[in-house]
Parts: sequence; structure tokens; C-alpha cells
Amino acid sequence: MIAQPFYIKTIALLCLILMPLKALAQETTSETSSEETSETKIKDNFRTEFYDLRGANVFDVAIGTSVINGDFVDPMFEIYTHLGYKRHITPHFGIDIGYHKFNLAYIDVYNEGFMSFDINLELTVLPHNRFSPFVFAGAGLNASNHFRETANKFQGGGGVEYIASDTIGIKLYTDYNYVLSDELDGLEAGDSDDTYFRMALGVNFYFGGSKMRSKKLKEQATVIDSNLLNDEYYIKK
Repeated sequence: MIAQPFYIKTIALLCLILMPLKALAQETTSETSSEETSETKIKDNFRTEFYDLRGANVFDVAIGTSVINGDFVDPMFEIYTHLGYKRHITPHFGIDIGYHKFNLAYIDVYNEGFMSFDINLELTVLPHNRFSPFVFAGAGLNASNHFRETANKFQGGGGVEYIASDTIGIKLYTDYNYVLSDELDGLEAGDSDDTYFRMALGVNFYFGGSKMRSKKLKEQATVIDSNLLNDEYYIKK
């Protein structure tokens, strides 16, 4: 692979956009323990907004563009589509499995269809808010059409999501894919393997989680009642 400065600038710009969001997330989620009552702390431990806005399971679709960073010059932006499923282990963390279909091309030189099957660990920074940044990383299998060529890869990326209505989220994201092969574009040259970027606008369809929400509400009520009984006991003594 022969690196292209354009992509370095793209990643740098993305980092500049996401860094303030990360700082905002840390500020929003910081605790003010000196001012909180015990009841407020308990409610924070059993928050249910995630299950009101989102859910334990997600089907997602997306459409966007893909671009290669390989051994030729003049790469083209090509079509990219995605279909996936995500299961939230906790409100913050989820396992995402996705199918991606896309083309990689150079002007007047190369245009080939590819697919990838990815699995990622995803972090939702503000799971209890309508707006949240997210980041993800994982591994996958990259394959050309009809599986003529295959190669393992690693990927990572990030984006932002806004819950437009309960259980439906709109997201904008990008990912960077490092393929363990220097023959992705049919040419082996340079000192490193080929890579590509994908950028897309998508929709998350959340479902499930009502049982977990009910469980948390019951646990919250039980702990609050228990603390009230303890307070009454010590007051009487």
C-alpha cells in the first residue's frame, strides 16, 4: 500500500470532531456526590432511560460510500450498504454483527465489488441520552464478489446517534479497515497492506428490554424501601 495524505487529513478531522463530544460526555456523566441524596444515587444505579429510548436489541441498516487507500493513485468514492444486528450486554456496551456490501475503485483503472462480515465491540458513550457519540472496534472477513479472494481484517470507527423517536435512532458513522493483504486492489506494492474507509448514514431499530426495565424498577423500589426502613429504625433508636 502507498499511503495517501488525504486519508490522514480525514482521520484527523474526524478526531477533532469527536474529541469535544467525548469531553462533553465526561462532563455530563460526572458525579456530584457531595450534593446527591441517597435516593438519587440509588436511582442513578437503576436508570431506565436507556430502555425507554433504546432497547436491548438492534437491527440497523445504512447506506453511504467507501474509498480505498491502496497501491494506485486517484481512488474513487463508491457505493456502500450495510445490514446488521447488535445485542446490548449493558447500556454502554454491545456486540455488533454486520454484513457490508461495497465497491472499491480507482479512476479508469479498477472497480471491484466486495463484501465483509464484521464483529465489533461497541461503546455507547451516553446511553441514557437521546444524543450520543459511539466508538467500536473488532475483526472481520473481507471477500471479493463470489469469494474469489478473501482476507482477514481489523476495523475500528466511531460516529454519533440521535434518537429521533422512541426505539428509532439516526446515526452517522465512519470506519477504518486494515486488510491483512496487499493485493486488495490486484497490485502488491509498498511496505504495508491495503486499507479502506467507509462512511454512512443509517437507522437503528431498537426492540426488547421491557423485562429488564421492569426488573430495574422493582430493584430500585426494593432498595429505596429498604433504606427507608433502616432510616426509620435508627431514628427510633
